[in-house]
Amino acid sequence: MIGSRERSLRAALENSAVDLLSYLRRRTDADEAPDLLGETFVVAWRRVDDLPDDAEGTRMWLFGIARVVVLNHARGVRRRWALADRLRGHAALMPATAPPADEHTAVRDAVARLEPDMAELVRLVHWDGFTIADAARVIGVPASTARSRYQRAKELLRSALDPTQDPDACRTSSLAGQSGSSVAVVAGGNQ
Repeated sequence: MIGSRERSLRAALENSAVDLLSYLRRRTDADEAPDLLGETFVVAWRRVDDLPDDAEGTRMWLFGIARVVVLNHARGVRRRWALADRLRGHAALMPATAPPADEHTAVRDAVARLEPDMAELVRLVHWDGFTIADAARVIGVPASTARSRYQRAKELLRSALDPTQDPDACRTSSLAGQSGSSVAVVAGGNQ
């Protein structure tokens, strides 16, 4: 049941929404202003017990909340830019370890053709360095399910990358013996 404070806040928000949005647009990017207005409304609802009793006080209270929302947003933007600058600085110091864009395209294409869950599992294990158990947690499946999907993905990748290979042999062969193959790029290690 909505109490009198909630009714007063609803009326104040309806009466001030256009002015608050204009205020926010003048202080931020026009595309961000509606999101910040929503955030202002959320904060106001959380603080409904602090709602002033008079209409003018309520209006000023809402603008005060909007001001804090803008300041917090600006602080967050500055932090993101500072972090991006730091990451760019660190990246410039690191040696390039990624293969050229045209290297291993057959492997990437084969992975892309897998079912989305299998492809994500392969990427997490081989490209992001997760164990199968950790990758299972990331995608939200039991480790046993991840292991069986991973095995099936390896079989499919072997078949896709080496069409001469017998599919039954895929189930029993070990990747350790395929060290020269591009399959090893995807289907070896991190088990």
